[in-house]
Amino acid sequence: MWRVFRPEAVTVLRDQKARKSLSRYFAVVEGKLPARFLVCKRVPAKVDLSVSDEELWRAHERGVKEFRKLFADINKDKTKIENLKQPSLSLLDLKVELAKRILRSCHFCERRCGVDRTVGKVGVCGVGERSRIASEFIHTGEEPELVPSYTIFFNGCTFKCQYCQNWDISQDPKGGVEVSPQTLAKLVEVQRRDGARNVNWVGGDPTPNLHTILEALNRCEVSVPSVWNSNFYMSLEAMKLLSGTQDVYLTDFKYGNDKCALRCSKVLNFFKIVARNHRLAFADAELIIRHLVLPNHVECCTRAVLEWIVENLGSMVRVNLMDQYRPEYKAHEFDELGRRLMSDEFSKALEIAREARLENVIS
Repeated sequence: MWRVFRPEAVTVLRDQKARKSLSRYFAVVEGKLPARFLVCKRVPAKVDLSVSDEELWRAHERGVKEFRKLFADINKDKTKIENLKQPSLSLLDLKVELAKRILRSCHFCERRCGVDRTVGKVGVCGVGERSRIASEFIHTGEEPELVPSYTIFFNGCTFKCQYCQNWDISQDPKGGVEVSPQTLAKLVEVQRRDGARNVNWVGGDPTPNLHTILEALNRCEVSVPSVWNSNFYMSLEAMKLLSGTQDVYLTDFKYGNDKCALRCSKVLNFFKIVARNHRLAFADAELIIRHLVLPNHVECCTRAVLEWIVENLGSMVRVNLMDQYRPEYKAHEFDELGRRLMSDEFSKALEIAREARLENVIS
């Protein structure tokens, strides 16, 4: 069992706001409820995997409805997961099959490159069929409720953030080492048994590796909260595949408008897509929303993001307002990004959070 924590990682266990917004996550951490993906593995998929994509998606929709009923019964203690046999073909098996099919015309993210990654082609992210990781370790620098977090950093990213602090990982899809779902599953099992509170899928961005992550969870035999740590530019299809498998969506809500997103991360239609995905995630599981305050972007981005959260998700969503921006990668090529955040800018961001009546902010 891990014994060295940041002090906040211990005191957060008594934080009523954290426990209210992440109640089921804490129940899984403490062994009182099973992780969502384990429930998904108990839902039968009544379909032949050789049928068309359309038929598989219809079976998936039926399976999700069964998942929701079973999930509610388990949460209410009407059903014990240990009393349920694992079906010969589960909803999670079906999700893995659908994810592998998407690889043939990749649209895991809303760039929708449409390349066939199974024959060596790559899209904007540069990620091939086989996932590569830059590192995997016990992370003690995440939000206190996540620490100690078993964190897996995938190479490659769907964004081109000009100030990326992990640019050596995100912009190097051929770096790192190749890893199989089987290996990841075993690593997760070992780290959970050694005291990790969760498995934290990140990068770069985990989205291009959805097929690997779902298969790793399918092979994992321990109850561990799964944390999807992402820029949230996933396609609607990817969101459907994630549904029922993640305990916490750790989101990165970067910008308050499309103009800033295009300039700073080279991505189109940002706000509509990311806002949609936040609504879907909020309906599916629990959220921790990160917002990195950027220099000269307090009014155009920070205000818009924080006000949107309150208006659409409520005041009790866990929000991490971050002040650790530093100009990395190509930031010095942009007048407004080429310096650190000033204290008065972050003070203004905190003031906006108070004005918006966000009640569960950490910073």
